Amino acid sequence: QVQLVESGGGLVQAGGSLRLSCAASRLTFSSYAMAWFRQAPGKEREFVGGISRSPSRTYYADSVKDRFTISRDIAKSTMYLQMNSLKSEDTAVYYCAADNTAPWGTVQGVPGAYGYWGQGTQVTVSS
Repeated sequence: QVQLVESGGGLVQAGGSLRLSCAASRLTFSSYAMAWFRQAPGKEREFVGGISRSPSRTYYADSVKDRFTISRDIAKSTMYLQMNSLKSEDTAVYYCAADNTAPWGTVQGVPGAYGYWGQGTQVTVSS
């Protein structure tokens, strides 16, 4: 079955950087819009950003715009989340997700639109 596996989480000081990876298997990677969500304790899962199917476009939540960058390597079936200038409020479990229902060139911002999810990776930013 489809698998999404996140990696790269950890503990970092405020102002630091981390790069998360999401490796997909048993999925035609180029046919899916991919996204990152995060969930902090006691809060709902929220959209961080995503990258669409062709034409490939990236979308970001306002809270991470200009600090986070999403990219993907189709040959490796892997999506990345480069996180810079991290803040304590970025602390959460980060999940990657895949969706093949979004119109081409777009990304959906609601968790319910995504059929496949990874197990999550913890990011903790200390202040």
